[in-house]
Amino acid sequence: MVVNCDGKYGKFIIQNLHDPNLGSVDFQAMYKKFAKRVLWMDSNVVEGAFQMNTAWYFAVPAQDPVFEEHVHDYDELIGFFGSNPNDPYELGAEIEVTINGERHFLTRTSMIFVPAGMRHMPLSIKKVNRPVFHFSIVMHPEYSGGGAYK
Repeated sequence: MVVNCDGKYGKFIIQNLHDPNLGSVDFQAMYKKFAKRVLWMDSNVVEGAFQMNTAWYFAVPAQDPVFEEHVHDYDELIGFFGSNPNDPYELGAEIEVTINGERHFLTRTSMIFVPAGMRHMPLSIKKVNRPVFHFSIVMHPEYSGGGAYK
């Protein structure tokens, strides 16, 4: 038995953040005041991997919207999970997302599939009563936010 990320195949397991430091220095400072990135995976971290981001959102950010509208040439899956173990579908927050011009107000645990070429965002975090676990996955070796990080 191999413990954690040792051994021949441990290179495929990440347990420490390889922060991509996306966006401007100002954006990075603002991000750290409302979110805590947990892990980041892409082909720069593990050769051959697709990109995934994980973070906890714990406060309303100073910047609204947090992310601007953008488009990718690859599919994306975006998730927001509540942290109430007694009701995991209660988001414990209010988050507004826009998908192809249509605004959605999320108050429940949600996953959003965004097909390649579809406009999505802006994203606004309106209220946070409990931490929200956020993830995004793109079926591409690296994330290119298309101006999402300012």
